[in-house]
Amino acid sequence: MRNFSPRGMLLKMAQEQKPICSFVPGVSKKFPEWKKESKELVLKTLGDFPKRVPLDAELVVEWEHDGLLKQKWLINPCEHLSLALQINRPLNMDTGKRHPAILCWHGHGKGGKEWVMGSDATAEFDSNKNKYGHEMAKHGFVTYAVDWMGFGDLNDTAKPNWVNIGGGRDWCNLYYLNATMLGMTSLSINLSFGFAATDFLSTLPYVAPDNFGVMGLSGGGTMTLWTAFCDPRMKAAEIICYSELWKNIGFRDFNYCGMQVAPGLYKLVELPDLQGLLAPMPLLIDIGVKDSCFNVEGAMQCFKKVSEIYRHAGAESELVLDLHRGEHGWAANKSFEFFKTKLQVPEGGIPISRG
Repeated sequence: MRNFSPRGMLLKMAQEQKPICSFVPGVSKKFPEWKKESKELVLKTLGDFPKRVPLDAELVVEWEHDGLLKQKWLINPCEHLSLALQINRPLNMDTGKRHPAILCWHGHGKGGKEWVMGSDATAEFDSNKNKYGHEMAKHGFVTYAVDWMGFGDLNDTAKPNWVNIGGGRDWCNLYYLNATMLGMTSLSINLSFGFAATDFLSTLPYVAPDNFGVMGLSGGGTMTLWTAFCDPRMKAAEIICYSELWKNIGFRDFNYCGMQVAPGLYKLVELPDLQGLLAPMPLLIDIGVKDSCFNVEGAMQCFKKVSEIYRHAGAESELVLDLHRGEHGWAANKSFEFFKTKLQVPEGGIPISRG
């Protein structure tokens, strides 16, 4: 029977695709060799990264909220662009000691970084249960967040930009088209924002520069995965509701966008392979039984494969699952203890050496 559906053609191709770097026990090389060779190939799919420039950090405002000190800084991550960076820390934090810091990536929700860093500006923001950047700071961590392209202060359709040329199309896809024409990807550009933010946090006297973690929900889970993959300063990661198979969420469901993909990536690996390449890094995976964005069946299939890879890496104890009964969101069941344990910072912080 002839087929005249391009989508049907691509879906069939995806279903038949056998990623060449997918980990297969008993067939793939031993974990260290597999990781080294696969990671080199996967990194190339990101394309170029934008040219770095001096951060030129500027403190705009600081305020108190719910027992926390919050600050808004401006930094320059690359040529021709500035970022708004928010930092949260407990008001009673001993700034004479160094403390772990957690990069908190937002998802595709409204408000960008503000949604995860906590705000009582409106009832909707105040009742939000996914403000992990706020809650982790309440538990003693320094947390920080920036927007990725199209959200928060980097929203081209909001002031001061007010650009009205998208025609109702998804800006994540429009940025991807532009980025790939320049030899980059949206991922490489957005990742550079996180690198710059971490560079700045490393200069703060109360932050332990070798004890960073990263966490994020949904699209923020994408950014968490890639940040942990690319930035060796990250020592632990929590991927919240971003576990499935690309042949499902990408080709069957069309449930992804230009900020989550790289050319030729699925030719190399499936999503659980990419998560598995983080081993032996401590990794907390959150899966919602009632998640309507990433179905639990595919999510658990993904986690099973990641578990297999971590086992072959000799790091099975470093992989933790939070299987919660809820929807697409952060349940906060294991996050606090996970980061407290895995970042290995003693109660009260690390005394600063005076040389």
